[in-house]
Amino acid sequence: MHSPFSPSARRWDGSRASAPQRRSLHIASDSASRLLRCGQTTSCRQCGNPVEWYPGADDRLVQLHPHELPVVRVPESRRWHVSCGIAHPSGDGSSRCRLAHDVLCPARSAPTTAPQLSGLRRSLALRTRRLLDTGVLTPPARPAEGSPPGEAVCRPARPVVQLLFVRYLASRPVNEIQCVAQTRRLTRCTAEILGPSELPGVWTLAPVTAHHGQLALPSDVMAVYSLSALPYQEQLRWRAQRCRDHAAASSAGELAVADWEPFDPLRHHEHIRTRLPTHGRRSGGHTPRRAWS
Repeated sequence: MHSPFSPSARRWDGSRASAPQRRSLHIASDSASRLLRCGQTTSCRQCGNPVEWYPGADDRLVQLHPHELPVVRVPESRRWHVSCGIAHPSGDGSSRCRLAHDVLCPARSAPTTAPQLSGLRRSLALRTRRLLDTGVLTPPARPAEGSPPGEAVCRPARPVVQLLFVRYLASRPVNEIQCVAQTRRLTRCTAEILGPSELPGVWTLAPVTAHHGQLALPSDVMAVYSLSALPYQEQLRWRAQRCRDHAAASSAGELAVADWEPFDPLRHHEHIRTRLPTHGRRSGGHTPRRAWS
């Protein structure tokens, strides 16, 4: 005689009640590895707080706060939701939503449209202060006293890189772009794409174009880190964001998404720099100069 009570309770559809909730993820179509299109957890370079990178519907990467918030605390214009591993700038009709990290980042000016988020913003600011006091977070470099105006902005934190005839916005300086491949110890490779023995690109002033195919604006120029002179295979290695060793090992998986964001001068106008970086620039001309960052 069997007991009427099953040792493992089941729901009405026959699934186990203790089964973990399934996440709607899929493998990236442009990745040769088994990398899932999910949030890549990292820390904000400016405030040190944790963030999650998600690919957006327009192929740009979006920094989201790692936790969901009630929709009553988030203005409608600031709501985000994640579906199938893709971040969408709107709510999904539920009682909770996601929020872009830029709204909460203590290193940025507080937006006037979200005063109800001041409490969460203060808690992140306190964590940033603790990271600074303990030496875990290094504050961004400031221009030295007496330096000429505009010298600090000559070295962009997010440079515009041109490779394979396409311009991308990097998430960090060129000499800090890290390989995304997985090592044998199942950790992310710590090597940088631009190693000491690698061929660097050149900084050059190029016209700013609003869209592909549109005529260039003759009066507007921007600093671009060009890799167009490198061999084709070398440019492919840069776009895949792999170091020299893992570029040859095609079987190596990936532990992060290559954080190249297609550059749009209208959306990324704050990252446009009209002067060449300080290192390698000579006075009296705008000839392209080699630079490391």
